[in-house]
Amino acid sequence: MLNMGGPERLDDVHDFLLRLFLDRDLMTLPAQNQLAPLIAKRRTPKIQEQYSRIGGGSPIKKWTAVQGEGMVKLLDSMSPHTGSSLNAIYRYYNEKGEKPKMKWSIIDRWPTHPLLIQCFADHIQKELNLFPPDKRKEVVILFSAHSLPMSVVNRGDPYPQEVGATVQRVMEKLNYSNPYRLVWQSKVGPMPWLGPQTDETIKGLCQRGKKNMLLVPIAFTSDHIETLYELDIEYAQVLARECGVENIRRAESLNGNPLFSKGETDSSSATTSCSSLSLSERSLPRPFMPVPVAGSQKLLLSLLSLPLGSAWAGGRSTDVQSVHWPYISLDKEPPLFHLSA
Repeated sequence: MLNMGGPERLDDVHDFLLRLFLDRDLMTLPAQNQLAPLIAKRRTPKIQEQYSRIGGGSPIKKWTAVQGEGMVKLLDSMSPHTGSSLNAIYRYYNEKGEKPKMKWSIIDRWPTHPLLIQCFADHIQKELNLFPPDKRKEVVILFSAHSLPMSVVNRGDPYPQEVGATVQRVMEKLNYSNPYRLVWQSKVGPMPWLGPQTDETIKGLCQRGKKNMLLVPIAFTSDHIETLYELDIEYAQVLARECGVENIRRAESLNGNPLFSKGETDSSSATTSCSSLSLSERSLPRPFMPVPVAGSQKLLLSLLSLPLGSAWAGGRSTDVQSVHWPYISLDKEPPLFHLSA
């Protein structure tokens, strides 16, 4: 299981921000090695205050573990060797310092999986039912996803269309019951980012008399600061009050929803039951992606014994290690990962 992560304690905030602003896969800054420590130091008090408002740390590790445990339980019921055997294999090769001889398969995206769509639709419908009956049909559903710098988007990153595909399927599931928009949040810095921004959209809707809204964290798999603070406090409380919003709610994140774990399990079992899995998108670099990044992706596939055009998927779950995430921003170097129960 892979996730962006977050500081678990207030004392971890500075080091987390420092690593964040030093990471050239996430952002590029002029004189980054010198500028990143200054930005981290300056932003630490503000971010610590935000985390103090949501319980003193990020719950993203907790929810990722819950989701993984749910998936592993389901996989173990199908093949009792899944978890412990994979860990044993990893430890064996890691201690020997050898390249694993087993085959690997990467499940790096599943934005339109039926169970993922059902999770979002269920959470949305639950919140819609809590609006006043006479206002329910007027509610504008704002699907809010983490934005990307336009410099990344313009390289051909597929993330925006994958999120858009999820939104389309969710609204199909809901029979287009309400007006909706896909909006983008969490912009950092002065450079152009993918829009429209969530906060600006809320302001614009209020100016046009649309004052009943439902926020849906569509590209997030669990609660963290972008949902618990940015959506719940900064937008649904402070901004909504300033704009004169009548009713605003936020759909629950996927968190511990067993249907989400079932979707992860289904993705794994589907991969392990087929003879091959196309990786045509993974092997295609964006037209303007820096060459070193494209080279690192090829290196990862090579290390995992995956041909550039396809990935071998074994017939037994003990042959395969999967990475689960509904979306992936391919501008970043694919992460190296290890086996985990």
